[in-house]
Parts: sequence; structure tokens; C-alpha cells
Amino acid sequence: MGDARERATALPNTPLFDVSGIDTGRLVRTRTDLESYIPHRGIMMQIDGIVWHRDDFTQGVAIRHVRDDEFWCSGHIPGRPLMPGVLMIEAGAQLASFLYFSRMDHRKFAGFVRIEDFSFRDTVVPGDDMLLLSQEVKFSSRRFVADVQGLVRGKVVFGGRVTGMIF
Repeated sequence: MGDARERATALPNTPLFDVSGIDTGRLVRTRTDLESYIPHRGIMMQIDGIVWHRDDFTQGVAIRHVRDDEFWCSGHIPGRPLMPGVLMIEAGAQLASFLYFSRMDHRKFAGFVRIEDFSFRDTVVPGDDMLLLSQEVKFSSRRFVADVQGLVRGKVVFGGRVTGMIF
């Protein structure tokens, strides 16, 4: 239990890696491109595109344009819509899945078997552009672990660790 508590308090308040030189207005993969890597469609696709990735796919950055017509806006929270934390985690997990499957020869389904040490430091609201960062921690042919974060206006708004496994 001490390890988890230490890691939870050690979650960085700064980005996982330097994003200052990344052109966040230029997509290297569109939503349509992502459909050949991850199975999410319609309202469950939580990233709008990939803006950068390392050549070895161990790090990547996605963009999420938060709109005022999102399905959750009318009920979470009426009069002051806040993006649900579970959707932030899902967005980070989708980026991690894209990076994982970009390195694999197959396109199977990766389900998430663990989310750890997530913390939320600020709100995400309609009109925000959230950058999502993912950095590989572990990789194998059946499983991956990645640290993910969300940034709005350069500030870390959430972060934690996801584990995915091939089913």
C-alpha cells in the first residue's frame, strides 16, 4: 500500500514530456484514420486526432476539442457542464491504445484491466482544447501499461496510469 500512496503523491504536476515544439494544429492521424487502430465510434470516440508521436510509438499526443453539444453537457452539471473524469480517462486510454496498436501486426481488441493513481487537478469544460499525452511504461505482445495526462492551456488537468490487455 505504501508504493501506491507514494506514486499517487508523486504524479507530476508538469507534462510527462516536453510538448512545446509540437504543432497542435496539425493532425498526423485523423479520427477516420484512428478507426483502423481502435474500435470506438460515434460519441465514444474521445479523441479528435493525433498531433504527434515518436517514431517508435512510445510517446504520443492527441487533441480533444471539447464541444458544447456533447452528450454529457446537459446533465453533468446543469448550467455548468464539466467533462466527466471517466471520459478524460477514456480519452487517455484511447491514445495509449493507438500507440500500442501502431506497433503491432494485428488489430485485436485491447480492454482496460486497470486504471491507477488518477488525480484531477482542474475542470475541463466546453470550449477547451485538451491535449492528451501518453508515455509507455511497459509493452508486450499481450499487454501494455502507459502513463497518460490531459493538459488544458498548458496546465495538467488530470493524470494517471492505464493497463490494457488483448482479449
